[in-house]
Amino acid sequence: MAGWLKGVLGRLTGTHEEVDWEEVEAALWQSDLGAPTATAILKSLKDQGLALHSENVLEAARAEAAKHLPEKGADLTPSSSPDGGPIVILMVGVNGTGKTTSSAKLASLLKGRGHTVLLCAADTFRAAAVEQLKSWGEKLGIEVVSSEYGADPAALCHDALAKAKRLKSDFLICDTAGRLHTKSNLMQELAKVRRSLGKLDPSAPHEVFLVADTTTGSNAVVQAKEFHAATPLTGLILTKLDGSGKGGVAVAIARETGIPPRYVGTGEGATDFALFDRAAFLERMI
Repeated sequence: MAGWLKGVLGRLTGTHEEVDWEEVEAALWQSDLGAPTATAILKSLKDQGLALHSENVLEAARAEAAKHLPEKGADLTPSSSPDGGPIVILMVGVNGTGKTTSSAKLASLLKGRGHTVLLCAADTFRAAAVEQLKSWGEKLGIEVVSSEYGADPAALCHDALAKAKRLKSDFLICDTAGRLHTKSNLMQELAKVRRSLGKLDPSAPHEVFLVADTTTGSNAVVQAKEFHAATPLTGLILTKLDGSGKGGVAVAIARETGIPPRYVGTGEGATDFALFDRAAFLERMI
């Protein structure tokens, strides 16, 4: 697959023709790599005295982006704790990023490897989210713990963990409500969920994944910073990569917060979900 940035530069010039600095800078900004990365790419080209041919720009962009991304996303493995308790995963993010779908896809991936998984519909403020997760659960053959509309999500997550422990599940995935990162009361609710889980397992949650829509651009960086402050994040799940082919925001988030991408969603199907792969990602983006 031809990378998005390569396509943009290709429209500006031929491979061995020089392009204008301003055009290159604009293309880098449109890729959502972020100002620091764009500046570092241009500096690298200048320091090396390289002409602004599209291939030179692409090579510099790949090299700079690669500095901030893991070769592979750190995969999930069952707990090795003495009591064999489940690995608890919180899925967080703003509305519309694909949290519920990503929760189901992650559960499907883990089940496909032979692990036992329990899902928790902790988005109790949106009835459609509960029904959506239940629908996925029926389709995938995975049990979903839920409650009535408006129930306390912290209490529900607590009960779900208690059940996961009784069932000796390998994983518990809690699909939390979408929330604007600017709403402090909703962000504080995540802290309440953490405390509730901690009553049953002081080490829980073991993973907190921010589900980031790659089409939202630089706003996703702001979201990552705010969520990370409210509940320390352990990784990103990048969604909607099938649409734009961009995704440079993953580089910007990793560079500015240190939060690595872990998984990517590339389509609507249950299997359109995979461990992050730097080479494949850079090919798609650059």
